[in-house]
Amino acid sequence: MLIIPAIDLKDGRVVRYTKGRLNKKVYSSDPVSAALDWQEQGAKFLHLVDLDGAFSGTQKNLKVIKKIIKKINIPVEAGGGIRDLSAIKKVIDCGVKRVILGTRAIEDVDFLSRSIEKFGQKIALGLDASGQKLGLRGWRKTAKISLKDYLKSLENLNLKTIIYTDISRDGTLSGINLPEIKKVLRSSGIDFIISGGVSSLADIKKLASLDCLNLKGVIVGKALYEKRFSLKEAIALVHNPGQG
Repeated sequence: MLIIPAIDLKDGRVVRYTKGRLNKKVYSSDPVSAALDWQEQGAKFLHLVDLDGAFSGTQKNLKVIKKIIKKINIPVEAGGGIRDLSAIKKVIDCGVKRVILGTRAIEDVDFLSRSIEKFGQKIALGLDASGQKLGLRGWRKTAKISLKDYLKSLENLNLKTIIYTDISRDGTLSGINLPEIKKVLRSSGIDFIISGGVSSLADIKKLASLDCLNLKGVIVGKALYEKRFSLKEAIALVHNPGQG
């Protein structure tokens, strides 16, 4: 299980939101330095979100993403407002290893299917949910389809990775919702990366101890920026979940 630091970009700066609301806190005005810092601390993968893109539907931070990729030696995934094939190509052309599709892929499964056909395993699906409710358009709207039914609709697609975010916990430092995470992991054979609510090493230990082969990583944002624990500590715990 990978520990994946999150870099959320708004107006070219590193920020964190609480439950996707517009009350943001700025952690750095230099995203490249932030990315280099995570790499230095042992990160093997980074999660980048263009929040301007998520809210507007067009990428606003591609130059920043490209700068980050040029400076670091580890792969990144990126999402936020990527809603057509040309936008996917632009992000991939920046050097992104995996593109995260959200709103458009939920509203139009055919678009997701076409994207996978064209770009293969470079496509990941971002599912932002509170219980069975799926969030759309930067979490400002709710999908008509439930999380459970949407996951069923993916069974015949060659989708490799889902990034599942618990909206009700994201940015709150309130701890993970383990029963809900278990339910989601067991509802599909697709690989999952989990996000939302991680607040302590105890949360990391719970996830690392899960007997779910399709749990491939956990995205951590606010807990790292607020120094609840270090990235090195989290990585060490994953390698030896019996400790801590």
